[in-house]
Amino acid sequence: MPRSRAPMEGTMSPSLPSPNANAESQFLGTRIRALRKRRGLTLTELAEQSKLTAGYISQLERNLAYPSIPALFNIARSLGVTIQWFFASEAPTSEADRGYVVRRNARTSLHYEDGITDELLSPQPLRQLEMLHSRFPPGTYSEESYSHEGEEAGYVLSGEFELWVGNRHFLLQEGDSFSFSSQEPHRYGNPGEKDALILWVITPPTF
Repeated sequence: MPRSRAPMEGTMSPSLPSPNANAESQFLGTRIRALRKRRGLTLTELAEQSKLTAGYISQLERNLAYPSIPALFNIARSLGVTIQWFFASEAPTSEADRGYVVRRNARTSLHYEDGITDELLSPQPLRQLEMLHSRFPPGTYSEESYSHEGEEAGYVLSGEFELWVGNRHFLLQEGDSFSFSSQEPHRYGNPGEKDALILWVITPPTF
């Protein structure tokens, strides 16, 4: 069974960023608030559309908490963007690389609750493929299933990875790979004793 004690989205206190959180991790709340105001939505209206609570979203906007993956997906969908819109980086991209190459030190990243992180490996602007490098600390899970348009595939770079797709359940080890329709409800996590590193490819980039 999942060992994560992550709260249900929008119903309990989300995990708090550490006092040493860097500017990158503090970027998310600022972007949520700015886009919500640009869309002309109140906290209550966004909460209703995303099926979360206004208090939960307020914590995210003030950078007092990290979101779960499904919660951020619901917020992004309610605001008319993909999760990719919230990725942040302070590293500059050269004009020669822009749109074609992502250097290791210039990856954009996104932080979720319990230390789960995504790094965007594919260049922006959006094309037909999105590639991510995900890190799941031991015992962390995306507790809530979610679905979206498209298809996705993944490769377990290291560690163990647990995956639910619809009614199917898979326990994957280093070197295993997987693929499924993103329209099927899915969730995942790390049952192991060390970080799980996953390479994802999603098409189209609806995540």
